[in-house]
Amino acid sequence: MPLQWLASFSRDARNWQITALSGLFLMALSLSDFGTSIWALSAAFAGAITAQLAGTRLTGARFEWKSALITSLSLSILLRATDPVFWFLAGLVAIGTKFAIRYNRKHVFNPACIGIVTVVLLFPSAWISPGQWGQAPWFIAFATGFAALVLSSAKRLDIALGFLAVFAAMLFGRALWLGDPMVIPMHQMQSGALLVFAFFMITDPRSTPDSRAGRLIFAASVALLAAWLSWGPHVRGSMLYALAILAPLTPILDRLIPAGRFQWTPKEGHSHETETSDDGQRHLAGATGA
Repeated sequence: MPLQWLASFSRDARNWQITALSGLFLMALSLSDFGTSIWALSAAFAGAITAQLAGTRLTGARFEWKSALITSLSLSILLRATDPVFWFLAGLVAIGTKFAIRYNRKHVFNPACIGIVTVVLLFPSAWISPGQWGQAPWFIAFATGFAALVLSSAKRLDIALGFLAVFAAMLFGRALWLGDPMVIPMHQMQSGALLVFAFFMITDPRSTPDSRAGRLIFAASVALLAAWLSWGPHVRGSMLYALAILAPLTPILDRLIPAGRFQWTPKEGHSHETETSDDGQRHLAGATGA
C-alpha cells in the first residue's frame, strides 16, 4: 500500500513541488527571520485561488488548486511587502495572467514571476530581497535534494542545469576579467535565492519551451540577461526580471523547434509527450507544433 501511494503521488510532479516549497516555507518561517509569514501565504493564496476560480468559471476550464498553492508558496518565499494586500494582488495577477495571456494553449508568463515583477514595479512598498536566504549549507542541501525529485518527475532538470552553468560561467568569467578572487563567484553560486529561482521558477513546464534544445537556448538567454541586468543597471532581483522579459521567447522557440507538450499527470500507456490542456481535453503532442 505505501508503494502504491508513492507511485500515485509521484505521477503528478506538482506534488513533489508542493512538498519542496512547503518545506522551504516552513524553514523560512521557523528557523530564520526572512520576512516570511502565514499572513503572506494566506493573502497570496486568497488572491491566487480567487483568480483560479474566476478563470475556470469564465473559460470552462477544469479547476486546479495545486497551481494556486504552488504559486502562493513561491510568492510568500520570494516577495517582500509592507502589507498582506500586496501578496493578495501578486497572487491575483499571477494566476490571472495564466488565463488571460496565452498562446497555443500555454500561458506565456511564469505565474509567480510575473506576479512578483508586476507588484514590485507598481508599488514601492513591495520589493525583492535576493540576499534573504544567505548561503546556509542546510538550505543548499535541502533545495538541491528536493529539486532533483521535482525536476526528474517534470523532466526539466536540463533547463535548471543549463541556467546554472551559463550563469556560473558569467560569474567566473567576470571574476577572471576583473582579477577578483575566485571565492567571490563561488560565494555567489551558493545563494539560496539563486537555487530557488533555478529549481522552482525557470523550470515551470507550462511556460518554458517544449523541446530540450529550446529549453537550453531559453535558459542561456535568461542567464545572460540576468547577469547583464545585475552588472549594468544593477537591478535587484535581476533573474526574475530577465525571466519575465524573455517569456515571449518560449512560443517562438516552440514554433521553431516543435516537440511534445508536457502533461502534469500522464495517463496509463502515455508518456509526458501527450498533453492534457487546461480545459481537460487531451491533445496529441505533434498537434501543437508549427
